[in-house]
Amino acid sequence: MMAYRVINKRRHVGLQQLSSFAQTGRSFLGPVKATKFITNAECHESMLISSTVRLLEGLDLTCATGQLLNEAVQAQNGTYRIGTSTLLFLVGAWSRAVEECLNLGVPTPVIVSVMTEGLSSCIEAVVSLQVPIYNVFDHMDNTSTVDVSLYPFLQVSSDPGLLQEKHDFEDATSQLLSTYSLSGRHEESSKFFKTQAKVETEKNTPQALQNSLYRDSFFRNSALTHSRHFNRADNSHWINRTNGFLEQCGSIPRASRCNDLMELAVGLSHGDHSSMTLAEAAVRLQWQSVSLQQDNCETPFMFDISRLLTCCLPGLPETFSSICLGYVTVVPMSSIALIKELQDQPFRMILIEGDLTESYRHLGFNKSVNIKTKLDSRKLPEDSAEELWAKSVLQVLTQFDVNLILVQGNVSEHLIEKCMHSKRLVIGSVNGSVLQAFAEATRTVPVSYVTQVNEDCVGSKVSVTFWTSSHDINRSNRMAILLKTEKINLITAVLTSPISAQVEIKEDRFWSCVYRLYHALKEEKVFLGGGAVEFLCLSHLQILAEQSLSKENHACSGWLPDSSSWMASSLSVYRPTVLKCLASGWHEYLSAVMFNTATHPSAVEASMFIQHHVQNATNSGSPSSYILSKYSKLSHGLFHSGISDKLEVVPRVYDTVTPKTEAWRRALDLVLLVLQTDSEIITGLVHTEINSQESDGVLFL
Repeated sequence: MMAYRVINKRRHVGLQQLSSFAQTGRSFLGPVKATKFITNAECHESMLISSTVRLLEGLDLTCATGQLLNEAVQAQNGTYRIGTSTLLFLVGAWSRAVEECLNLGVPTPVIVSVMTEGLSSCIEAVVSLQVPIYNVFDHMDNTSTVDVSLYPFLQVSSDPGLLQEKHDFEDATSQLLSTYSLSGRHEESSKFFKTQAKVETEKNTPQALQNSLYRDSFFRNSALTHSRHFNRADNSHWINRTNGFLEQCGSIPRASRCNDLMELAVGLSHGDHSSMTLAEAAVRLQWQSVSLQQDNCETPFMFDISRLLTCCLPGLPETFSSICLGYVTVVPMSSIALIKELQDQPFRMILIEGDLTESYRHLGFNKSVNIKTKLDSRKLPEDSAEELWAKSVLQVLTQFDVNLILVQGNVSEHLIEKCMHSKRLVIGSVNGSVLQAFAEATRTVPVSYVTQVNEDCVGSKVSVTFWTSSHDINRSNRMAILLKTEKINLITAVLTSPISAQVEIKEDRFWSCVYRLYHALKEEKVFLGGGAVEFLCLSHLQILAEQSLSKENHACSGWLPDSSSWMASSLSVYRPTVLKCLASGWHEYLSAVMFNTATHPSAVEASMFIQHHVQNATNSGSPSSYILSKYSKLSHGLFHSGISDKLEVVPRVYDTVTPKTEAWRRALDLVLLVLQTDSEIITGLVHTEINSQESDGVLFL
């Protein structure tokens, strides 16, 4: 599929293409993500998607600009696995902003310099909205309970279904070596999110929550508040910095810390509560498993995302989705009878790195070529080479009494049949982290060939059982089984859906929630979400632009040592314009999120709402303080309009720190790269091929 848009060849083609591609992912912003169908023009097959990465896989990105966009998105996804929707949207918004600057006659070097410095200044400013994360696992134990009132969009009432849901969650968290079942949660998901409900935030927001925003607040390190040289009585004054930007002196209150895993998970769910519930359960289960293995060791727990797998089972109800300790995989129907006979018995197993086939050789093996063997007898051997190899493998398995073989690569079908007849189970295409987990738990050594197996390479006390009832078979006629052993550090998230097309979407959303938790726990800090960070950037740039317009402010002269140079004079003239264009990107971002969330019926009303609060924030002199004081109200306006007025506690919304800021950097870097790229790549036309009638309006760099 190609993102169609009328491209004006008289204008900057590369920026137009970026804007056209980015427009296709507009509906992926915010907690309410609209799915899309992508149709293949050749075979007319359709695919259901709801993520930026899947979207770009289906678009025609053969042009140079499309390839650069795809590389930027893939780099963000490969490093963080989140933030791609933000990156894609800002690429389009800032492309239009740069086009506006070009139409106003702003020189390209000025656009690049001011936008780069403006983004850096915003990233420094949003530090005040960081929420530190402290000891979220210290108060947990194997019987820790979960406060259901902390879930967003949840109506706190005496509904027995909700109480039973809370009870099921408490029972599940206390079961370490059994399946971490979360069934029943999806049945209530439709009640959690009601975007059309009206909330009177001024009346219903408790004073205790507003006071908690200032708890444990402290001053920024960059401001000295106890020095006669730097302390100011008026906190609205701004000081000139070496990079030419202005920074406000005085105290900037910081948000209170987060020390509860449930609160953190709820804040990072971004409307997808079913997926975040599974992600949080996986973190808790891994923490419990590691705690038992360490025997009360004081080593701090680190969430190991490599020990978390997913197993997708289409055709089953969503209530079957769960988190299991061990390895869940699917086997063909032909193996069901064998598993029924061997389930819950202690297995002896071996681990094979590579393929389990007769022709497999490791990378360092050089097979001899052009060598033929002649037999004295004209009669060919009755058994083929593969048959002889399969018999030798069975001899090794029989010698060491091995019942289970886990293979990282492919497995010979002929060997699988022979092993099944001898009551042995062979599972291929096993993830390398699974082999490592079983190797650590059973103290075995993986081998490359069966001929390397000895007694030290054989693990014991491994059990296999059906993941669910043997009657619950998915649409692919395959059955899910669970392999586990004592003290194994391996968790499988089983994702089910009655609609096969939604299984991939469910898996993508689950991993997004997992990586939000992973980055938050790794960095030990998060941003106040709900649009607060983008709103601060918008307000910050607005103040910088207004300060640049003031004749009394001479901070712009600090951009270059020689204030009489062309660059310095251009910066002085065009700086307010470029900063406003940069801010328009975040304005579009907030408007799109609010419109997608249905908090405002139109983008115009959302824009008016944003502009009203931006003006109030700039007039207050300290946007950070304004946001913290009005955070509850602002977050209602962006995300929480569906919260019932019965809630006693309004949950916060959190964002990851580094993935978000890096998405900003990558988006702006891509736009500025296209802006500065050679004119042949940007316009798609060679200079000598442009007619005199078309050359008017084409910008050559």
